Amino acid sequence: MNDEQSDLINKDQEPIQEQESKQEGEQEQSEASQQSTPPANSLINDTQPRFTEFDLPPSLLKAFDELGFEFCTPIQALSLKVTMDGHDVTGRAQTGTGKTAAFLTTIINDQIKNPINEDRFVAEPRALIIAPTRELVMQIAKDALSLTKFTDLHVQTLVGGIDYQKQQDQLEQKIVDIVVATPGRLIDFVGSRKIDLSYVETLVIDEADRMLDMGFIPQVRQIISACPKKEFRQTMLYSATFTEDIMELADRWALDPVRIEVASEQMTTENVDQKVYLVTTEEKYKLLYNLILKDGSERVIVFTNRRDQARRLADSLHRNGIEAGLLTGEIAQQKRVRTLEDFRTATIQVLVATDVAGRGLHIEDISHVVNFTLPLEAEDYVHRIGRTGRAGAEGTSVSFACEDDSFLLPDIEEKIGKKLDCEHPDESLLSDPPAFSRPSKFKADKPNDKRKGKHHKRR
Repeated sequence: MNDEQSDLINKDQEPIQEQESKQEGEQEQSEASQQSTPPANSLINDTQPRFTEFDLPPSLLKAFDELGFEFCTPIQALSLKVTMDGHDVTGRAQTGTGKTAAFLTTIINDQIKNPINEDRFVAEPRALIIAPTRELVMQIAKDALSLTKFTDLHVQTLVGGIDYQKQQDQLEQKIVDIVVATPGRLIDFVGSRKIDLSYVETLVIDEADRMLDMGFIPQVRQIISACPKKEFRQTMLYSATFTEDIMELADRWALDPVRIEVASEQMTTENVDQKVYLVTTEEKYKLLYNLILKDGSERVIVFTNRRDQARRLADSLHRNGIEAGLLTGEIAQQKRVRTLEDFRTATIQVLVATDVAGRGLHIEDISHVVNFTLPLEAEDYVHRIGRTGRAGAEGTSVSFACEDDSFLLPDIEEKIGKKLDCEHPDESLLSDPPAFSRPSKFKADKPNDKRKGKHHKRR
């Protein structure tokens, strides 16, 4: 990875895992695959092993030591017991549990201990990691850079939103060991024969459920067909949920995978104070503005379901004198990186986002998550509020429920396994905001198609 790309990644996301100060009790995990006899019928984490207890190379242990990571999280401990012996894995774990470090440790350990001595060529990676979003790819790549710091291994990212030719030049500059990519951009490289996946030894499919939701499975199938057959590679598939579709894909793509499950009894952290305000649609912006002005609202993420709504909301906050940023799927990658860096350094106080930021976004000290509109899928509620209350810190989640979306609350409550307290906001929180004092900043892009009388489909 060249300096330019490394700088780009270093500005984007926070490191690998938020180590928990406590692990709650005994966590019973994983069933073995029914197709063959796995290494263990039941994997139970009754202790918190250290990374030094595994047979890891000194260069990798040095990286863990520099990062301050001593103990394994449950998903790391359970995965490493299986994957370091070469077995395939289907893992279930929520974001923030350290699964990225789990599969990266296996990849780096294997490549250091089994170097290739014969001649190698560019664009022939030994490990391939596929993730659904650019943000998650950049996060994984940053983690990989941290863990390979004291090795000669080279990491390359392939994502949309960055110039194709520039990524091709980077791919051809140096022998690559680990490629982290989004499906769409990787397909571009595979289709143009600018990358050869026939030498992939380890394949990781991260957030498979999200891939399924976003319609990436046909592309993933095409990518996997370009890799060695499953009998000749190690496959690790991770998902936040184990649906029937996910298990069918795991059985198809992996060889007798061991199933590992890590899930707390409650879907949402105890460190997050969850509130629901019952309001009308017209009251939502007033409530948001006044909540942001309250003491303690130091770094706030506001989630909406639509891009146009997010843009209008960010623009209104800016015009009301609040430093705000916008993060949606239509924002160019380099602008996303700058926005995330400004948010991380508190240059901006509020980040207005669609669910493109719901997963893979790790920024410390987010004080509040606001659901300006409730998510259509209960699973997205879990991911949204998981942006706060991390690494043992306190956090607050505030959801606005109006006449249009309050019917979504029962599904959310069923998902998180608890009843949410609903209340009407105080009158002070519904006072009118002042008149706009600044010009508009977040203007909608004009459509390229200038033909009149045409109805343009919303993206």
